[in-house]
Amino acid sequence: MESFVLCFVPLFVAVDAIGVLPLFMNLTEGIEQSKIKNIIIQSMITALIVALAFIAVGTATLKLLGISVADFMIAGGMLLFLISVRDVLSTEKKNYAIDLESMGAVPIGVPLITGPAVLTTSMLLINEHSLFITSLAIIANILIAGAVFFMAPLINRIIGKTGSKTISKITSLLLAAIGVMIIRRGIAIFIAHGI
Repeated sequence: MESFVLCFVPLFVAVDAIGVLPLFMNLTEGIEQSKIKNIIIQSMITALIVALAFIAVGTATLKLLGISVADFMIAGGMLLFLISVRDVLSTEKKNYAIDLESMGAVPIGVPLITGPAVLTTSMLLINEHSLFITSLAIIANILIAGAVFFMAPLINRIIGKTGSKTISKITSLLLAAIGVMIIRRGIAIFIAHGI
């Protein structure tokens, strides 16, 4: 159970469903509720397939390229840190061109739910926990993101746009701290193995 929680929390922070809620609301504004439901389902399926395929193929690719766990931890930690800093300093989430037929897949499924932060975090978590536990944590977080999107009107009324932006900034700070922690662990592995 502890291993699952240690996988779940960084992925929860990386997904940041509350933080992308205003963008989701903007993208789906004026669309019939039945179509929004289909968009959410499409986004969850897409996000899940991309994330699970990435961690399944990504591990083999790293081995094939001769990239060590420490190499990936340092590079991945730096990427998470940079993504977080960008999100903290930016005033708005990126706007995407809209195609109603594929909106659930792109941009909502990828990159809003499963983006660079989720993919990098997932790969790093596999090195500390099992593929099975990491996969369960990914599935749980994507289900939560879907639930947040289904409850978007209610959540938006409760926390408002400002509350959503505030939560997004806090989760970005947490993701930056996780990135630094991962870099530190990667450096520790290098030192332990005598670089």
